[in-house]
Amino acid sequence: MTLPTAPAEAGTSTRPYLIRALHEWCTENGFTPYIAVFVDASVRVPPEYVKNNEIVLNVGLDATNGLRLGNEYIEFKARFGGTARDIAVPVTHVIAIYARENGQGMAFPAPSADTAGTTDAASASADAREANDARRGAPRLALADDAAAPTSTRRGRAPTSVPEPPEPPEPPTPGRPSLKRVK
Repeated sequence: MTLPTAPAEAGTSTRPYLIRALHEWCTENGFTPYIAVFVDASVRVPPEYVKNNEIVLNVGLDATNGLRLGNEYIEFKARFGGTARDIAVPVTHVIAIYARENGQGMAFPAPSADTAGTTDAASASADAREANDARRGAPRLALADDAAAPTSTRRGRAPTSVPEPPEPPEPPTPGRPSLKRVK
């Protein structure tokens, strides 16, 4: 008897495995793992903490209770403003996992419009945010598709998608100090 075989491209996504691996790496090295999540109706998080359809969550063992990094969902309890909340995030909505202390981690493609229910306005908002981040010199994580290997984002390493830090400002010229009034 011959068993039917599935096509090679029908394998499961590597995203949940990469998330678990990077979470473990952060934990073993004393770093705090954070995840950036694209928020829509399928994500259960406190809406008052969502900005521009995104939320960043501390998924460290000290900040969560009952953390389950599953293949379909990341589930845990966490405190927001002193109140315990149940959190459920589809793995497909995790757009990055990184260490808070050094920014090292991995970014993933955002969920597609048909799976996330996004609108053109949400896409335009995300594009505007990325352009704004680039102008401020914010570090960017390299995107990894589900078929790609993990990519380091530490400054000075291989990825070219991480901008170099801006040059330090020139030291003030000696002389009389001045104050700048900020209103």
